[in-house]
Amino acid sequence: MAKLIYSTLTSLDGFIEDADGNFDFSMPSAEVHQYINDQLRPVGTHIYGRRLYETMAVWETMDTDGTPPEGLSEEHAEVFRELQPQSADFKQIWLGADKIVYSTTLEDVWTARTELRSEFDPQALRAFKDSASADIVIGGAELASAAFAAGLVDEVSLTLFPVTVGAGKPGFPTDQQLQLDLVDERRFENGSVHLKYRVR
Repeated sequence: MAKLIYSTLTSLDGFIEDADGNFDFSMPSAEVHQYINDQLRPVGTHIYGRRLYETMAVWETMDTDGTPPEGLSEEHAEVFRELQPQSADFKQIWLGADKIVYSTTLEDVWTARTELRSEFDPQALRAFKDSASADIVIGGAELASAAFAAGLVDEVSLTLFPVTVGAGKPGFPTDQQLQLDLVDERRFENGSVHLKYRVR
């Protein structure tokens, strides 16, 4: 049976986006990016809600030659250039994985190896876990909240960045109490920390 892993990047105070919807505070260093790549490399399927899918779908065609996309500050553009090897590596990991997108508003998906489902069905996901030969990553706070409520999440892969944003979109359900056991941790030179938890 495969594990269902909730993977997320948050501020120190637990937000995946700030009050304006920005998440540039979680831009990783090369060390952090490579570690996340290595964590995702053996994963067989990525599960997304609509918003995260639309964010991640750029990897289908993103130029990973180190040319920053338009709109980045010079500071972030420099970081983007430094991350070229890790970005190219992640793109291959992402292209090689299957994707499932849950959305009631999308009519179609535009990336390869991607299945669109209109309704989150806990029993279907449980059956998929039972039959899958490789672990599954679920991303997106709202979708993960439904998976937590259904008792489907086995592990949490959490990368904390050394910044607080005060308000925004929480990375974890605000209407559930989760019991977690720490099973691994990794500190990085930029002050970020990766924590792996087993869900009780």
